[in-house]
Amino acid sequence: MNETDTLTIRRPDDWHVHLRDGEMLKAVLPYTAKQFGRAIVMPNLAEPVATAAQASQYRDRINAALPDGAQFVPLMTAYLTDDTDPDDLAAGFEQGVFSAAKLYPAGATTNSASGVTNIAKLDGVLARMEEIGMPLLVHGEVTDPEIDIFDREHVFIHQVLEPTLNRFQGLKVVFEHITTSAAVDFVRTQGPRVGATITVHHLMINRTDIFRGGIRPHLYCLPVAKREQHRLALREAATSGEGQFFLGTDTAPHAVSAKEAACGCAGIFTAPTALELYAQVFDEEQALDRLEAFASLNGPAFYGLAPNAQTVTLTREPWTTPDAVPVAGGGSVKPFWAGETIDWRLSI
Repeated sequence: MNETDTLTIRRPDDWHVHLRDGEMLKAVLPYTAKQFGRAIVMPNLAEPVATAAQASQYRDRINAALPDGAQFVPLMTAYLTDDTDPDDLAAGFEQGVFSAAKLYPAGATTNSASGVTNIAKLDGVLARMEEIGMPLLVHGEVTDPEIDIFDREHVFIHQVLEPTLNRFQGLKVVFEHITTSAAVDFVRTQGPRVGATITVHHLMINRTDIFRGGIRPHLYCLPVAKREQHRLALREAATSGEGQFFLGTDTAPHAVSAKEAACGCAGIFTAPTALELYAQVFDEEQALDRLEAFASLNGPAFYGLAPNAQTVTLTREPWTTPDAVPVAGGGSVKPFWAGETIDWRLSI
């Protein structure tokens, strides 16, 4: 085995995960905790995590579900609503309960019905966040039914994100799970106060893949995958080494029965294969030397944290992704790339 067949990097972090709750949490958490030192945990549970008290309780449930010996830190986020209390938000941030706050436009994705109906209603909240240096994480899509689903990110940039950044010029923002060349270009114009997470599935699939040989519900997510030109733009950004782009899987488990339904849920469960597939993408782009920056260094730098002290090693060793992850009490979750061969294997 030569040096190009192994890669050792600082232990990475995942800056966008959905861990769910209850038995689903117990089933999926070990996959994230195995690979990543920290993770930004999304707050869109069935009952949104909207207050510091709710976030503290959710963090306790996550820690209780961790496998024995796991070294993993969940970083909690606040679910913003039209009625978010700036004082509670600021107190939670100052006490270390919250690491950031998440903007879901109402109706944009799973469990977003309680989200923000008009960003102008957050002026007081955003002013406080700007003052205390609390990052805003945005699901960057408009929800106007007249806007084509493939255009919602682009429209969000011009109708919501750009005006908000102009009004709050000290606000730190993460443009989550970007999917278009327009988002890549916009982030690059904003300087270091705007970062962007990029998922591994948006690096690997385009919108045609969702319909290849029939409807493939396990490739359906929001924001939905876009044209091939956008996938290529994301690959170029992720492998560029630029500090504004960093790893965020947006792993989003749903039971198979909820995905393979007449109105299937949006979300792709990438946690079991995430780091290996990122390595595969970077290898294909001849950029393995830049994987550590994207996975392990850029995110901590944006959030003002030190990189993890530990390392992980990836080995060029083909293996097959499992077809399903069981959930106690019945049912299962299908991982991304289920039954397919991956070229890299993670060893801790």
